[in-house]
Amino acid sequence: MKFTISATYLLKNIQFLNGVVAINSALPILDNLLFNVSNNKLTITASDLDNTMTTTLDVDSGSNGKAAIPARLLLDTLKNLPEQPLNFAVQDSTIIQINAETGSYSIAYNDADEFPKPATIAKPSETILPAKILSKAISSTLFAVSNDDLRPIMCGVLFELSTEGLIFVATDAHKLVKYVRTDIAASQESKFIMPKKPLSVLKNILSTSDAQVKIEYNDYNALFSFDNYTLSCRLIEGKYPNYEAVIPKENPNKLQINRSQFLSSVNRVAILSNRATHQIQLKTSGNEIEISTEDTEYSNKAVEQLACEFQGEDIRIGFNARFLAEMLKNMCGEEVLLEMSLPSRAGVLSQVDSLDEGEVMTMLVMPVMLSK
Repeated sequence: MKFTISATYLLKNIQFLNGVVAINSALPILDNLLFNVSNNKLTITASDLDNTMTTTLDVDSGSNGKAAIPARLLLDTLKNLPEQPLNFAVQDSTIIQINAETGSYSIAYNDADEFPKPATIAKPSETILPAKILSKAISSTLFAVSNDDLRPIMCGVLFELSTEGLIFVATDAHKLVKYVRTDIAASQESKFIMPKKPLSVLKNILSTSDAQVKIEYNDYNALFSFDNYTLSCRLIEGKYPNYEAVIPKENPNKLQINRSQFLSSVNRVAILSNRATHQIQLKTSGNEIEISTEDTEYSNKAVEQLACEFQGEDIRIGFNARFLAEMLKNMCGEEVLLEMSLPSRAGVLSQVDSLDEGEVMTMLVMPVMLSK
């Protein structure tokens, strides 16, 4: 195997693939990236068995071949090299040498035949989405995914595709996000749950892409293809919770407020909240909202007032400041709407502006019990 490639071009692509490389795997081969050179094309593959990602790059190849190269050693080497052409060449059965203008570097490689083969998707369904829409859907929901391995169904994002539009849902039982697009539709109805790890990888790449993303999927696996990348992953099996049942439909108390001011106030007040509960209180009084907290254990207290537009009966309700701030941070636009019914029922948070036509984002934040 022998080829020449730009240092920064190779580094950029390996950084994306590194998100898939297994951490502390029982299989040492998964610590590697599979390099396969054929006819001036370099295909690089990363896998952790559940997820496999490949990218195909143009190179000037002197001879074909393949090798499994340690991902961390190669990535750290490339990060410290300036832009220049790099010449890769297999020296013997165990060493690959990288020749650069600054010097030469030898890395022990592994047998490529030990690298796992990607899963094939039998009889897949297919849909195509613009990269920017898929990226926005992932960015809007990923933060709400649960990390509780005892509830694996909630450790991913629900993709609900239909001929009427697309729905993406994530929840960890404390907060819920429902992201809807009615301006684009799938050719048939289907549902599947995407795990968090491959979505994190996709989020990093899609944010800079203008491509169309082809999604192929069945009951067990999904394959995303766009630009010079493919990402296959194992889906989370099971039935997603009935998220519609927990979204309050009647919310007569409506609070509209500047998002950045609200977020800043919540963050400041939360500094003095209880370290275990992160509890803050929202109390409306006409067109003003009081945001406060009190940690009786340490005698800490904070109170702020903000102007707002409020319709309904004045309400006093408690929220976990970290959850509320996280939702506000993952929204766009200047104004947000917080709809409430009772202090014991969830608040519904939504964007007022900066939405595309056909775009709807709804966030649900569960209340916390306030003392009398």
